[in-house]
Amino acid sequence: MEYFVNLVASGLVAGSVYAMIAMGFAMIYRATGMLNFAQGELMMLVAYIAFGLASTFGANLPVLLAGVFVAAILLGLLIERVFIRPMMGEPMFSRVMVTIALAVVIRGVTILIWGQEPYAMPRLLGTELIRIGPVSFYPAQVWTLVMVAVLCVVTWVFFNRTRFGVVMRATANSESTALLMGVNVRLVSAVAWAVSACFAAAAGLAFAFMFSVEPDMSSMGLRAFPAAILGGLDSVLGGALGGLVIGVVENLAGGYLGRGLKEIAGFLLIVVVLMVRPYGLFGQRHIERV
Repeated sequence: MEYFVNLVASGLVAGSVYAMIAMGFAMIYRATGMLNFAQGELMMLVAYIAFGLASTFGANLPVLLAGVFVAAILLGLLIERVFIRPMMGEPMFSRVMVTIALAVVIRGVTILIWGQEPYAMPRLLGTELIRIGPVSFYPAQVWTLVMVAVLCVVTWVFFNRTRFGVVMRATANSESTALLMGVNVRLVSAVAWAVSACFAAAAGLAFAFMFSVEPDMSSMGLRAFPAAILGGLDSVLGGALGGLVIGVVENLAGGYLGRGLKEIAGFLLIVVVLMVRPYGLFGQRHIERV
């Protein structure tokens, strides 16, 4: 039983990283109807920025968090303004291809600047184990679980208790109607990209604190994509739940059935779920697939 509990706990930790990346996928899809295949690379880039702030400038945790999220917001706004906004009105296929090209560019520039060697992130959260019942966590793992919980609460409040969140939901439901109502759709798109970059920043920080900073961490974007599909591409909180489910399923499959199945368990799960609910657990039926 203790082995099962430990597998679930470590699955929740891994799933929390998936959850934060999936929330970024869903945020952009919900606001703009497109998929951002550069989400994993954006997470990687922000993690390298965090590493630079912590190791080169000796930033403490509050300064690091402020610097990383400001950098993420600026990156999100820059990408939206330079690469995405000029493509508005173009076919969806072309817009998605732009994000794929952007992913290649971000990865190439990052390797050009920092190289391919992994870097150990300064342990700003400490290394002493925290025991909760039969499970021991590193501080970075607890921080990751807390971070995803905080992001879920903030997201719920944003969409349900703020005027701009309601505007964003209305725009997602019908962009043409929102335009007729005087909604600044470009502003909605820019905010969606900035918020999505913040989700990527949170995921990148979590990964860096738990493991290391390296180019291959961008593959987490592809591994988190089943979470967004499972939760529903237009449901931000659904993406979070999908990430946690995928993380636990992968860990249980790896623990009981072998490491090979761990790598494909998430994809097998979404195949089964999508055969029953093609729009995901919390998605809406009118989703347009790309």
